Amino acid sequence: MMDRKKDVRRLNIKTDCIDMTHGAGGLASVQLIEAVFAKHFTNEWLDVGHDGALLPPIQKPVAVSCDAHVVSPLFFPGGDIGRLAVAGTVNDVAMCGAKPLYITASFILEEGFPLADLDRIVASMAETAREAGVAIVTGDTKVVEKGLADGVYVVTSGIGEALTSHPIDGRQARAGDAVLISGSMGDHGMAILSCRENMTFGTTIQSDAAPLADMVAAVLAAAPDTRVLRDPTRGGLAATLNEIANQSQVGIVLDEEAIPVKTEVAAACEFLGLDPLFVANEGKVIVICPAEQAQAALQTMRSHPKGKDAAIVGTVTADGAGVVEMKTLMGGRRMVDWLNSEQLPRIC
Repeated sequence: MMDRKKDVRRLNIKTDCIDMTHGAGGLASVQLIEAVFAKHFTNEWLDVGHDGALLPPIQKPVAVSCDAHVVSPLFFPGGDIGRLAVAGTVNDVAMCGAKPLYITASFILEEGFPLADLDRIVASMAETAREAGVAIVTGDTKVVEKGLADGVYVVTSGIGEALTSHPIDGRQARAGDAVLISGSMGDHGMAILSCRENMTFGTTIQSDAAPLADMVAAVLAAAPDTRVLRDPTRGGLAATLNEIANQSQVGIVLDEEAIPVKTEVAAACEFLGLDPLFVANEGKVIVICPAEQAQAALQTMRSHPKGKDAAIVGTVTADGAGVVEMKTLMGGRRMVDWLNSEQLPRIC
């Protein structure tokens, strides 16, 4: 009997593009899975080839997060949609005070999307998953007609195991707590914008997209009474702290001089009339912990490659519930209010 697989042309990663048959569930779908996804995503659960994954028991409380990624452009200095998808999901689970373990990944592919670009994205996801110590255990692929998906969208979910016995969320901040950030603000948003608009600002601004789970775990060991962890993504530091202040019904006072912002990011923001406090980050964490544990948390972050520019940037107060203020470089105070418009769309 004729071998049907030998009778069908194999995919050429360098020259072929996605077509509607790749989403039809037939031989073309199998070829796509084998040529791209199975090549990069391989582990004991995924290799079973099932529509789902039967995972080992988790003994502690389970943390779950989901995310959708529609960034434009798909490739940017410091990363791509694949790295962003894995890092963002890992970080969302880590912000629950949990150790990320597993990720699911679904792809919505546009007809005509180059296989070479898809292969590059999937390889980046696999590399970032290894960096984060997580396994991509199941997924799905759909194909839509040309013009309906902007190349590729990636939808992910993450599962992790709690590292603490106490809750870590935006409702736990208390007066007297210290507010720390793990590095400079605005890197990701300005990297996306400069790439999208072909603006160099005299240098290449790199996205900070990175998984932070190992650094977060170290912080929790050094500052075990940490109350809030949050990654300041869309809306940046300002929007995230306003959310926390409202959830905990506390005030937060920032020190402008203490907030790290790279020179090139500050210059780009000034040129464009943007405030770096409202610009997105994809590889930074906000830590709110008791003041007596702040130095331990700070030194732990600074000893990590992804936290060398960490700083204590503010304090939590009992006054002004739900209000974020900042001590300015001029010695005054100003409100740091909610972002009421979208500065940079399609950044994650």
